[in-house]
Amino acid sequence: MARALLHPVRSLPLAFLLVILIGAGILALPFSRVDPGADPGLAPLFTAVSAVCVTGLVTVDTATYWTPFGHVIILGLIQVGGFGIMTLATLLALLVRKSLGLRGQLVAQSETHTLNFGDVRSVLLRVARIMLAVEAAIAVMLSLRFWLGYGHDPGFSLWHGVFHSVSAFNNAGFALYSDSLISFAEDPWILVPICLAIVAGGLGFPVIIQLLSGTRFKDWTVHLRLTVFGTLLLLVLGFVAFAAFEWNRPETLGPLSTGGKILGALGGTVFPRTAGFNSIDYGVASSDTLMVTDILMFIGGGSAGTAGGIKVTTFLVLGFAIWNEIRGREQVTIAHRSISPSVQRQALTVALLGVAAVISGTLLLLMFTDYSLEKVLFESISAFATVGVSTGITYHLPESAQWVLMALMFTGRIGTITVASSLALSSRPRLFRLPEERPIIG
Repeated sequence: MARALLHPVRSLPLAFLLVILIGAGILALPFSRVDPGADPGLAPLFTAVSAVCVTGLVTVDTATYWTPFGHVIILGLIQVGGFGIMTLATLLALLVRKSLGLRGQLVAQSETHTLNFGDVRSVLLRVARIMLAVEAAIAVMLSLRFWLGYGHDPGFSLWHGVFHSVSAFNNAGFALYSDSLISFAEDPWILVPICLAIVAGGLGFPVIIQLLSGTRFKDWTVHLRLTVFGTLLLLVLGFVAFAAFEWNRPETLGPLSTGGKILGALGGTVFPRTAGFNSIDYGVASSDTLMVTDILMFIGGGSAGTAGGIKVTTFLVLGFAIWNEIRGREQVTIAHRSISPSVQRQALTVALLGVAAVISGTLLLLMFTDYSLEKVLFESISAFATVGVSTGITYHLPESAQWVLMALMFTGRIGTITVASSLALSSRPRLFRLPEERPIIG
């Protein structure tokens, strides 16, 4: 029993569960809350789950409910959660590669030039250095803006710069303002650095390393190509769709200047990539915008990064598989490389399990609340994809519904990595073939 629990794939959720329980215990202490005498209910546990799973959904106002000590604890949980996801996902990828045969290892080595299982310590240090470097750079920019642009004192500015930088790079979406980033809807010196941090954290460690190493374009791996071009494509499409649907609506972008509208559309395509911030009120957004946001949230960002969702590579591998099937090709190829059937099956499994989780969560939320399907589905996808964007209903959910969202956040953050790694590790070639039969499809 103990040996089974120590298996790397199983120890991942257990480790995160332990961190969540410790964080919840600290947040439940009286000096973590502004009103220590009030019953916190599920707020400490819900906040800890949301922080460790770098989601950003909250049942209480982060800015006013928690004391500065509570804010420090939340920031620590976000950092631990983000670092843990990046390192453990990367190490599991290396573990999967090590379990392959010699031929498989050679292929994997050519596909992941920068990842070497022989030096785990080096991998951990590189992840830490990249995270701290990006967070520090963004924190400096934000701190200077809070100090020079808004006249806050240096200590206040530094703390807010650091908090929002860490929250952005880890795609957590926690903010020290009750309206998230709506107050800065027309401030590019706040929104642009935060968007850059979100995109950087969402690319994933393997992609960041290859980009920093100056790999020539012709030597880009399939994973690097899918992640970079898929991210750019989704950002452009999301920007165009958000701008088209909200540009003149008086409830959202309508009252803003042209620059503010562009910033709003930028946030509308970046934040749903599992960041959780918002510079508009999604509670009054159009149904078209909510639908586009649902799609962006479910797809998510890059693998082995701080983003959630089923991941860009999963979505694009399935897209290429469908396209090749339509064209009557048995072999799926991307950038002059063939994609193995096992990878296609893993992508299909992760995507369908994600759909199942969202449907189950949506159904339960509909049973426990009186909100419309549109808002409940949005909340369910936001939780599963660890986004944290909300139409505003999270504050008013009963405890039964809060348990559903916590389960979705944990499943969405830990489940997809665990399932994908489990499938790869348990993949064994069969030494025989059964008789083939073709059921009717469609």
